[in-house]
Amino acid sequence: MFAFRLDARSGVPTYLQLVDQVRRGLLLGYLVDGDRLPTVREVAATLVINPNTVAKAYRDLERAGLAAPRAGQGTFVVGSVDQVPAATYVKLSHGLRGWLRTAHDAGLDHDQIRALVTATLDDDQAQAGAA
Repeated sequence: MFAFRLDARSGVPTYLQLVDQVRRGLLLGYLVDGDRLPTVREVAATLVINPNTVAKAYRDLERAGLAAPRAGQGTFVVGSVDQVPAATYVKLSHGLRGWLRTAHDAGLDHDQIRALVTATLDDDQAQAGAA
């Protein structure tokens, strides 16, 4: 079963972390059309957060067309996204782990690494848009 995790240090609102994790699960194939998401009550109890926060995340996923409630059964993943092919995932994640070791060896912490990756992705996107 899919399980959510929270990063209290991320500065990202809790409901957005939940939404992002479902989106990531879809992109990486951990979640597929028809999978049942944990109930609002289960997520709230497990993560010790307000059930309204989970409900807000599920509403965002519904608005995005990525989840839908079924009366009395819970919330289910609907639709599909272009997933990262499994072979590509294996190959690239292996390379990323090596890169992460290098970043940690250079003394960077998770927040610094995340900032570096985000800035590089943003720069790359800006350059692609300018071309």
